[in-house]
Amino acid sequence: MKLEVYNQILSLMHKYGSRDCLKSIALQFPGVTYNTLISIYSQDYQKKTRKNHHKHHKPAVMEEYYQRYLEGVSENLNDPVMLRLAEEVDLSHSLFARIVLERYLAHSSYNGENPPKGVVSQIIKDPSILTDKVLAYEIQQCILNDPNYGPLVDNIKRSVGYEYELILKEKLHNRNISFIGEEEMRAKGYDKTPDFKLEIPIAVDGYVVNWIESKASFGDEYSHQNYLRDQFWSYWNRFGPGLVIYWFGFIDELDCNRDRGIIIKDSFPTDIVLLDDLLQEKT
Repeated sequence: MKLEVYNQILSLMHKYGSRDCLKSIALQFPGVTYNTLISIYSQDYQKKTRKNHHKHHKPAVMEEYYQRYLEGVSENLNDPVMLRLAEEVDLSHSLFARIVLERYLAHSSYNGENPPKGVVSQIIKDPSILTDKVLAYEIQQCILNDPNYGPLVDNIKRSVGYEYELILKEKLHNRNISFIGEEEMRAKGYDKTPDFKLEIPIAVDGYVVNWIESKASFGDEYSHQNYLRDQFWSYWNRFGPGLVIYWFGFIDELDCNRDRGIIIKDSFPTDIVLLDDLLQEKT
């Protein structure tokens, strides 16, 4: 996807302001899959959330949210209070629930001090352990109705990521390309490992590939630069040149490090040259 097209899609998402716009955008960009649009939207939402994090997590603001929640619950409305309040302040439902839970625990169990993050995370994952069943229900509704954040979304992302790793593994098997998996490499003492280290290098588009990394997401500039810094260059330092597959597409202009040893694709390459093929050609 060209950067110009990506920016057009992003502008429309900002204009409409909600996930409901994706079907309409899909009609305007028939060459872009719906999964790609979901990935772009989710990444942009994450960036927006990080940018506004400080605004919602000021102590006075957090306490205000908690008091508004208590007032809403006291009115005995049928609709979940936290869902409505989260939308009013333009914050992820799950993050709003976490703020309210933190203030509840601070008031009820920690003498006004912030509760340990581990305790909060455990309750977010299983609200039923709360004695306050109204709050437990409110938190559960926030988690179930949040399409962009929270433990449910995290589980879905992990499942999708694992699914595409299995797809890549099957394609490697079908091409008789031998490899070592991430778990086996960690067992050998490697701290940072790609998904698959090839036991015998291959060539893709005329470039040597020693490892392959699977990303079940769209490759935008922000995420790709972070991956380069935190993962890809580390793989390159340890294992040499490699291939990254962004299964939901990427901005074309980001594929600019081929000569330095990192290729980007949006699918399993079909133009693979195996070492055995090269040896046969020479003989």
